This record gives sequence, structure tokens and C-alpha cells, in this order.
Amino acid sequence: MADGTERKRRGGGRAGNAARRGGLVIDQMPWNPPINIDRPVEPLTEDGVAAIHLGAMEILEDIGIAILNPEALEIFREAGARIEGEIVRIGRDFIMEMVGKAPSQFTLTPRNPDRRITVGGKTILFGNVSSPPNYWDMEIGKKVPGTREMCRNLLKLTQYFNCIHFAGGYPVEPVDLHASVRHLDVLYDKLTLTDKVMHAYSLGRERVEDVMEMVRIAGGLSHEEFDASPRMYTNINSTSPLKHDHPMLDGWMRLARRGQGLVVTPFTLAGAMAPVTMAGAVAQSLAEGLIAIALAQYIRPGAPCAIGTFTSNVDMKSGAPAFGTPEYMRATQMTGQLARFYGLPLRSSGVCAANVPDGQAMWETSNSLWAAVQSGTNMVYHAAGWLEGGLIASPEKFIMDCEVLQQIQRYMDPALTATGPDEIALDAIRAVGNDGHFFGIQHTQDRYTTAFYQPFLSDWKNYEGWEAAGAIWTPERAHHLFKRIIADFEAPPMDEAIRDELAAFVERRKEEGGAPTDF
Repeated sequence: MADGTERKRRGGGRAGNAARRGGLVIDQMPWNPPINIDRPVEPLTEDGVAAIHLGAMEILEDIGIAILNPEALEIFREAGARIEGEIVRIGRDFIMEMVGKAPSQFTLTPRNPDRRITVGGKTILFGNVSSPPNYWDMEIGKKVPGTREMCRNLLKLTQYFNCIHFAGGYPVEPVDLHASVRHLDVLYDKLTLTDKVMHAYSLGRERVEDVMEMVRIAGGLSHEEFDASPRMYTNINSTSPLKHDHPMLDGWMRLARRGQGLVVTPFTLAGAMAPVTMAGAVAQSLAEGLIAIALAQYIRPGAPCAIGTFTSNVDMKSGAPAFGTPEYMRATQMTGQLARFYGLPLRSSGVCAANVPDGQAMWETSNSLWAAVQSGTNMVYHAAGWLEGGLIASPEKFIMDCEVLQQIQRYMDPALTATGPDEIALDAIRAVGNDGHFFGIQHTQDRYTTAFYQPFLSDWKNYEGWEAAGAIWTPERAHHLFKRIIADFEAPPMDEAIRDELAAFVERRKEEGGAPTDF
């Protein structure tokens, strides 16, 4: 599928014809990153927001954050922080001054400018599952290590679905590729199989610099054009509690200097890496995130930054992470209030602890996705395909999640809440009166094809109809759809000279050894 947006403008084309005759391509909603028209859910009072903010400031001033990157440590020393070994304590006035320099929204422009996205404001962006080391699908029927082929297939789903707006990290780690060159092969695949916004792992100088160069080449950009506006982004995680490691801060600073997108997401599991109380976990998470944003703004004022939340709880019986819980939902909403307090875009996630794409997987993911909506989240990581707390990627789960994402997109359609004369429909009500029905009247006939959301995966037949059609459960329907999408997939166009330049860069960097590893 070259470009879902273009096909929609052509009235469906081959894709539309195939959908009408039951062919290989679904009739999905067009590319249209939704605008959140709802008021955010705000569980905290004004005093509650102030209390969490003051808690974060006291952590930064009195307890301190371990900064394990010597270069970053020296930058904080220059900025006037109190340094004891690797512990940085810094005043709230400095933090708030730096955070105030960050834009409240920014754009990211990939190689296809029609896929440009805005991070911030009321826009909600959904990204694919990122970074699981393992894979599960119904054909294999068990958890297995990820491969390049599995990664490529999940990238094809990332490109295919219009409700996926950006490409996160590797949708599954291809462990059949050596770690020294994995980033080169996967980025080549990402840039040729998709035309959406790219991500770089901040895991050492070589990986970050290679990804920036590959994104520049793929966009046909000069170095000056690349540096002039954000073309890609990274996401870093603090090492909770209260640490930032060397390689992630290295990548963070490199992208900050070149004006690329920056997202910091502390991974604070209440009861394990953060206090058992949600307010304490959120305060700690904010402190860990804000110090990274302050670092970026000191290096390059106005650098595009977003703050992330990954605050959830552990199962106190086993210590295992839990996701999509009431605590997770409230922590996301609370962080959303604080993100608006700081004037920063927000990132959260679509996550679950389930091991297979079953009912648990969908209710936990739906909880986390609706918490993202309620919190005013701007970037939703792992919105499609995540299982086992991030240890498994699944194509069936990916497709099931996309059904939910499309429903969220439709839920935000202003047409549903329009109140003009045509919507109030008094003439239609008058025509039907007390005895008739609305099926056959002109008002219905004019609107019936677009009046309601039409699913591509849900089965709305009654039990007998479903049974007669083979009694196929939802994950199995998703599996069949996955196979058809992959078989029909068409990569987005790329100039052959650019493709050759990308391939040559990959080969050269492989010959040079790629990124250093200890094995």
C-alpha cells in the first residue's frame, strides 16, 4: 500500500475495489490524526497539582538525581548545580526557567511531508509497539525470539494502518541480527518500508549518529535542512529511582544540539522503583523527566521536548509489572495535569500485562488508551501490538488494537457532536411522527453509508450467522487479516538514487564495524 491518504482521495482505487469485493485490502479510515475535543479528566485539585509539583522540586533540590554521564555532569556544574560525586541537586528556579523555554508543541516531518505530525496541543498520535525481544502469532503458537522478518512484517503493519502515525523503536528486536549492525539494517527497513516519522534509540554515539544520517539521506536533505527543523525523535528512560545513565543522555544531548525531537519517559513502577502511592510515584517521575528537559534547554533553548509517563504499579504478590490498572489510569491523568502545568506535550502508552491477544489484553489496553485520551496525551507509544508487559509483540494484537484506535478516532469526529438543523433533524422526526421508522426516509438515505463507525475486524452477526461463517474468534480473524495485508503490501515510493545511497551507507558502516559491543 503506497499511501492510504492518496488512495482515499482517488475514491478507493484498487484498495476500495478490493474491499468491496471481499479482497485483500480493508476499507480503513483515512490518515487523520485525531484532535481531542474532550475536556481532560483532572482528578487533582489545584492544591494537589501544587503538592506534586513541590514534591518534584524538593526531589531535585534536596535529594538529587544521579547523572552518570560526565559531559552532562559538567554542563550541570556550569549551570550552577550542586554536584557531589554523580549526584546533581539543582534549584527550582533554574528548572522552571529551562522548562519554560521548551515549546508547547512542535512538528516532526518525515521523508513524506504528507505524514508530518504535530506533537502537542490537542492532537493525539498513535505509534506502534516498540522494543519487545519476543514475538507471538497464532501460526507459531508460542513465544519466540524476534527476527528481521518478523520486524519487517510489523513495520508493514505500521505503514499500512492509517491510525498509526509514527514509527517507534523496533516493533520487535531482530535478535538474529548482531547488535553492532542491528540498527543499520532495521533503520534501512524502516525507511524503505514506511514513510512515517522515525525514532532513534539513544544507545551510544554510533547508533544515534547513524540514524540521524540515514534519516537525512532518506529525506534528500542537506545537513543544514536536517538541522533546521525536527525530522525524527528519540525517547529516553531514566533508570528509576533517580538516575540517568550514560548512553541515553549522550544521545539526548546529540539530538538536542541538532534540534531533533526529544521525549523523556521515566519508568516508575509504584511499589518497586517508586513509592507505592501514586502521588509519590508521579512526583518522582516528574523530577526525573524535568531534569532531562532542563539539560536539553540549557544546551539548545527551544529544543522540542515532551515529557512521558510510564507510571504504573507492580503486582505486590509477584513483583511483576501490571498495566491498564486503575492506578495506571489515574497516574496518567495526574501526569497530564502536571504536563499542562509545565506547558509540555505529553507521552503515554497503550499497554497490558496479558500474554496473548485475549480479553485481558484488550480490556487492559483499552483502559490505558482511554487514560491517554482522558489525560490529554499527545503521543501514545505502544498503541498497537504490545503483550506481556512489553516482552512480546504480536501482529494479531496489533490489528485488534487498530480497531480500537479507529474507534477513538471516530469518537473524536466533530460530526458526532454537531448540533445544526440537519443534526437536530426535526423535519425527519416530524415526517416519521409516532408510528413509523427512520430506515427508509430521505434523511437516513442521505447519510446511512457514513452515519456510524464501520469496523474492519469486529463481527456484528448474530450467533447463528457467526457460527455458520465458521465460528471464527477475533484473534483468528486478525491473524487472517495480517496474512492478507502482508501478502498485498506495497512499500511507499522512494527515489532509487536515495535508496542506493542509503544501502551504500549501511554497507560502509558495517565494514567499519557499526556500533561497538562487548560480544
